[in-house]
Order: sequence, then C-alpha cells, then structure tokens
Amino acid sequence: MAKFKVVTQKPAGVTFDLAGGTYDLEMESLGPVDAAIVEVPAKTEDEFIRAARDADAVIARGRPITKTIIDSLQKCRIIALGSVGADSVDVAAATARNIPVTNVPDTFIEEVGDHTMMLLLAGFRRLNVMDKMSRDGRWQEGRPLLSRFPRLYGQTLGFVSFGHVARATAVRAAPFGLRMLAFDPYIEELTMTSYGVEPTSTLTELLQRSDFVSMHAPSTGETYHMLTEEHFRLMKPTAVFVNTGRGPTVDEKALVRALEEKWIAGAALDVLETEPPNSENPLLRMENVILTPHVASASARMAPETRRRVGQEVALVLTGRWPRTCVNPAVLPKTDLRRWQPFSMERGPGA
Repeated sequence: MAKFKVVTQKPAGVTFDLAGGTYDLEMESLGPVDAAIVEVPAKTEDEFIRAARDADAVIARGRPITKTIIDSLQKCRIIALGSVGADSVDVAAATARNIPVTNVPDTFIEEVGDHTMMLLLAGFRRLNVMDKMSRDGRWQEGRPLLSRFPRLYGQTLGFVSFGHVARATAVRAAPFGLRMLAFDPYIEELTMTSYGVEPTSTLTELLQRSDFVSMHAPSTGETYHMLTEEHFRLMKPTAVFVNTGRGPTVDEKALVRALEEKWIAGAALDVLETEPPNSENPLLRMENVILTPHVASASARMAPETRRRVGQEVALVLTGRWPRTCVNPAVLPKTDLRRWQPFSMERGPGA
C-alpha cells in the first residue's frame, strides 16, 4: 500500500488533458514519494466523499470540489488544479480548513497571449466576414468594407486586469504600434509602465479611451458580471471587445444587446458565460462576432506540462514543502512551520 493516497474523479470520457487515460506524467513526481492516484468513478457527491474522506491529496478534475466535499476531508493536505482558474474549488472552504489550493498559472501563457492577439486582429480586420465574402462570390465587397476603418497603428488597446496573459499580449501588441492602457488596482503601476502600458485610475477611463478592450480578469465572486450594460455603453461605437479570460466576468445578455444595438462594433471571444453555448445563443449567429471554443491555451505542450505540474505540487506538499503556486497562500504561515520547508529547484520534490 502506498504511503499517500491522492484522489481524483474518474473522467466520464477521455479528456483533452488526460488524453492517454493514464497518470504517468503526474507519477513522475508522485511515484518517488510513494503516492498513488486513486480514480473515483463517483456519480454523486456523496460517492466521491466516501472515497475521498481519507485522501492525503485531491486533484480537482472533472468534479467541482465543494464546501461539502472539503469539510468531509479528514487529512487532506492539498487540492491541486491543472488550470489557471480556481473557480471549480471552494477556495474559501479550503482556506478555512487550512488546505492549500494550487493552480498552474504560467505554463500556457504564451499560447493565450498568441490567441488574444489573433482574436484582436481577426476582429479588427473582420476576418470571418472577409472569409465568407470570398467563399460566397462577393469578392468585390471586401475592400470597400475594410476601407471604412482606420489602420491599426496608433489605436488604443485597453487591458482589464494586467496579469500574465495581458502582459504577454502587451509584448505582442507593441510592434503593431498600439497604444496600451490597463486597469488593475492590484498591480503596481511600475509593472504596467515597464511593458509600455499606461495605468488608468478607473475602469471608466479605460473603457472610454480604448479602441480594443481585452478582458483578462479571473472568475471570482468579486468579478462576476464585472462588465455590465453600463460598461458597454461607455465604450466607443467603433470598439472591439476581446475576451480570453473567463465568460462569467461579463454579463452576456448585456454584451449581446451592445452588439445588436451597435454600442460597440464587434466582439472576439474564446470564452462564454455558459460553455458549450446553447444553440439559441444569439452570439452564434452574429456577423460582428468571432468565436473560438475555449481553446486559447491549447498546444502540444499545454496538457503534458500542466499534468507534470500537478504531480510536482502534490509531491512538494506531501513531503513537507511549500508549493510553487498557491491560490490561497494565507494558509501556509498558519501551518506547523516545522513541517513546511521552502521549495528548492536544486532539491526538488521528495529530495
């Protein structure tokens, strides 16, 4: 029997992040510390609780880890996520139980930065409309349409939140000659200016000045419907809205109305409030909307690296070390510091 029990929900089918159906990448770090991953084919929360009650760690995949589940865990030392967002875990409940919740906020930032820039350019140059005109024999209509718009150079890109993805996008946007603004009350101004980005004091100022608004806020209780009808009315009628962050940060009904009534010119979205969208969602039929199916982070590197990272984080905590990334870092100083040791790249998990 292994020393440590790591529990995760058995996926209903083969998932994009577990394409091989095995946990070999996670076990690169977990095997040496004598940990075993136990898949739980639970159909209900109660079934999952019965199997996970004595777990030393939980990998949050395929099932929301609710307060009910967290309160039932008798000796869990870490809940590990393979994503940037932590909205599938009740972080407050985990914090109350002094359980670190880890995520993977840095392994696929370059991909999302690429995708954000792609959506911005495609939305601005009306790529979907140009493609359809070309296929429908409307060859002569493309140039007159694009001739109505200014060139990209010199226009203003505004970032709502200025975390890793926004910074990666800023690096890509600068060579296109875009002026850049950012609103993020949690980020130092010097961080923004080091990327050539002007800090704004209010969200209102950013929305009023920007030709492109790129949404990067995480999905939390504080940011739910952060952008509402009031905010879309502040934007320029020529503005393009881009979202590669989280769908629930935007009141989607307000966005639909803004597009239908031409408060803004268009939207380019990788995320929606409900995914996959209902077939009746108006965004699916709008010519001034470009959609991708929540794929901004996808690449050949993404899934293997996030899985390895999950294994590394769990192994670190199970062997008494701090995780590399923690959503609720306030739990760490509250623990028995004799048990916790700083992570060292030289020593690594289990060293």
